[in-house]
Amino acid sequence: MHLRKPGLVVATHFERNPLVLLRDWIEDARRRTLELIADLSADQLVIPQLPTVNPILWEVGHVAWFQEKWVLRHVFHRWPLHDRVDELYDSSAVSHDSRWSLPLPPREDMLSYVDAVRNAVVECLETCSPDSMRQAVYFALLTVFHEDMHAEALTYTRQTLAFSAPRLRPSVMLPPEGGPVGGDVHIPGGVFSLGASNDGSFVFDNEKWAHDIRLVPFSIARAPVTQGEFAGFIEDGGYRRQELWTAEGWQWRDETGAARPVYWKQGANGWMRRHFDEWVGLEPHLPVIHVNWHEANAYCRWAGRRLPTEAEWELAASGSLDAPRKRPFPWGVAPPQANTANLDWGHMGCLAVGALPEGDSAFGCRQMIGNVWEWTASDFLPYPGFVPDPYEEYSQPWFGTRKVLRGGCWATPGRLLRNTWRNFFEPHRRDIFAGFRTCAHRLTRDCP
Repeated sequence: MHLRKPGLVVATHFERNPLVLLRDWIEDARRRTLELIADLSADQLVIPQLPTVNPILWEVGHVAWFQEKWVLRHVFHRWPLHDRVDELYDSSAVSHDSRWSLPLPPREDMLSYVDAVRNAVVECLETCSPDSMRQAVYFALLTVFHEDMHAEALTYTRQTLAFSAPRLRPSVMLPPEGGPVGGDVHIPGGVFSLGASNDGSFVFDNEKWAHDIRLVPFSIARAPVTQGEFAGFIEDGGYRRQELWTAEGWQWRDETGAARPVYWKQGANGWMRRHFDEWVGLEPHLPVIHVNWHEANAYCRWAGRRLPTEAEWELAASGSLDAPRKRPFPWGVAPPQANTANLDWGHMGCLAVGALPEGDSAFGCRQMIGNVWEWTASDFLPYPGFVPDPYEEYSQPWFGTRKVLRGGCWATPGRLLRNTWRNFFEPHRRDIFAGFRTCAHRLTRDCP
């Protein structure tokens, strides 16, 4: 397949050939989007109205509209390619529930539209004047990363609806072996610079800007909680013990009747988990996935532990005792590769928590990038001095209503991520590819 060129410090790549890289990313993102729906039948495209997913054809049209809006119309002042596209695909103006009743064009017409947008964007970038280049690069990147996020959403939509796993061209060889990774690592306290530095790289507004905070020493798990560990919580009555849950969490559990992770069931030989349209036996060394913040927090209380704050998570991922600057990735400065992080749909699912030791952070935490998103204890709030970027709806409307997740998952494009990247979802969402790791309430004595 066309291998991605995952990148954190995009300015470094742009010094080589910005237009070639942008064209590759634009085409790669669109190809991935279309691959994710290519095998779906007409009947499968007519999905039930659910609060956690979008109509599939609407979502694909939306990512093309977003690119048209910000690159073709905002930067290059083009007229809309089709009438009424704003009425159909503007997510800020078209409410979620109304998207099922929109007069969307048929599949073939929608595909023609998304192709036309991509081709026009590439053409504009190739003929861009030097005066417009900086703005064009920024907004082209914004639309690529926006499409990357929707590609992940299309993937978990397929999981939600019990469709088969996407038929994507494999990007890596056979999965590496890996077992459990136990224990904690000790992270020294002190002043830490939380957030992204202003070095010319593309970052989202909620990462801006790095600011000093003081952290006390803490101990954090080397790896995320596994399926086997979470099964112990269930079997010890974790979902029935109100004292383990926050008031909001217990209300959610009571209203939903949740008694296990959303895609688990008891089989003849023990727990089973639904992976897209297939039921598989419990994979004890794989991270637990599709659990929400309430479930993660209740597990922590059961285990006598807690969720890390996002500042603790970022320090554990990016800090180092012998380096004055933060690492952009847990393992260093190199962009993600198959031996450091499980990303880019490479294995079409999670790997064991002990896999990929070359991706360890300086402190010894494994898989802080990739495999599963990790819930943190932190509310999604602005950093000091926050100013919204031109895409104002990205962060600002959601402050105070979401919890922060960090690190990416197996279905996240590697080019999107870095240690400072902040994801955010409502605490009841368990359809997303999320797990968690824990912290000790007090420093443990067996830390290396």
